[in-house]
Amino acid sequence: MSSGTAPLFRTADDQPVASTRRGVCPSLSKPMQTGDGLLVRLRPASGGLTPAELAAIARAAAEFGNGILEVTARGNLQIRGLTAETVQPLTEAVFATGIDLATGLAVETPPLSGLDSAEIVDARRLAARLRQAVAAEEPPLRLAAKLSVIVDGGGPFSLDAVVADLRLKATRHRTGTGWALSLGGTAETARPVALYEEADVVGVVMEMLRQLHGRGTEARGRDIDITGLPARGHSHVSSRRKAAILRPAGLHPLADGSVVAGLGLAFCQVKSADLLSLCDEAARLDVGEFRLAPNHGFLIPGLDARRADQLLVFAAGLGFLASPDDPANSVSVCAGIAGCASAFFDTHAAARLLIREVPELLDGSHDLHLSGCPKGCAHPAPALLTLVGAPLGYGLVVNGPASHSPQAYIAANDVATAVQGLLSLVRTRKDAGESARSCLTRLGSAEIAAALRQE
Repeated sequence: MSSGTAPLFRTADDQPVASTRRGVCPSLSKPMQTGDGLLVRLRPASGGLTPAELAAIARAAAEFGNGILEVTARGNLQIRGLTAETVQPLTEAVFATGIDLATGLAVETPPLSGLDSAEIVDARRLAARLRQAVAAEEPPLRLAAKLSVIVDGGGPFSLDAVVADLRLKATRHRTGTGWALSLGGTAETARPVALYEEADVVGVVMEMLRQLHGRGTEARGRDIDITGLPARGHSHVSSRRKAAILRPAGLHPLADGSVVAGLGLAFCQVKSADLLSLCDEAARLDVGEFRLAPNHGFLIPGLDARRADQLLVFAAGLGFLASPDDPANSVSVCAGIAGCASAFFDTHAAARLLIREVPELLDGSHDLHLSGCPKGCAHPAPALLTLVGAPLGYGLVVNGPASHSPQAYIAANDVATAVQGLLSLVRTRKDAGESARSCLTRLGSAEIAAALRQE
């Protein structure tokens, strides 16, 4: 397995040193050092960018970085390959567009908030109130760098599968609409607190954030003590339903009869030249905005079926993921050794190999996470299968994040043989019509690990 200029794998002995660490959140004011230069992250306050705004960012990425952009697992935009000398001119170029960028505490809303009549409420209103309250707090809150709050209005493109410290989910109850508050994890694993009326929920969240401020910058949502909070809410019990995997690629119909064109990024990245071509075509088709979407992609609303199909066909020609059936949709990869000093292997080359060798395992029912190191940047939430870089090979994590202890190890040169063994197991044991996820879940981590070790 080879990617051309870089080996697929490197050992701890030739691991370059860089100032990367878990917990750092790069921004225009705080770029992060990676293996291919400095990286910055942008969060549009509205969640959307016009084609002209996105094109301006792509041009700046080409001029001041290495021309590679990414959409993260949480739906943020990253620019790679900057230097200490080019961060400031890039910042000036971005601000010259007039884009309103979110700063401070990450308060996240679903990508289609305010667009789909199927959602219970427009989450952006409550999110704006919460951001204003945090900004007005004196003294300013000092919180963990990656602390996040999700405000989900209950639409079809939810953030249920995204990890958050505090989660607010719009919920209908007997007397109206409230906000179900839970702490830590995904919607499935979060600890339920209570169901609050909208008039009360900002105050309750601020009390929790002040508590975290008092505990220091390492405190997270899981550390919040809810026993001293005023009991102003209704009782709330989580349904613990498994969140569906929502991938951007394809056509997504809305309740009003319009459609959203969804595009995924192959291996989570896009070259600035390809993004500029896409923006030009979008402008020609009178696209109003691009919404950044979780799971590494864009959602383009406001189109009729004809124009949406035209845009998808054009984007597929540029290498974007435009079909939900593309096996690459099921693979989450970080930059790997080509772009990160912490990574142990070429994640992109490994992804191409797995897509070629075992497409049946990538049927869209689960995520396969290839993480160059245990930080798990490309897929912070647990994945059914994760191959994580280790000094002498790959660690296999089943039903967990990349940071969990592996259930098995695979030698660096044996990954193709190992996954073929897993494919043989699934082919033998899968019931008719059963998904890869269902089959692998039924088999369990011990049998999966044994298959990968060829036992």
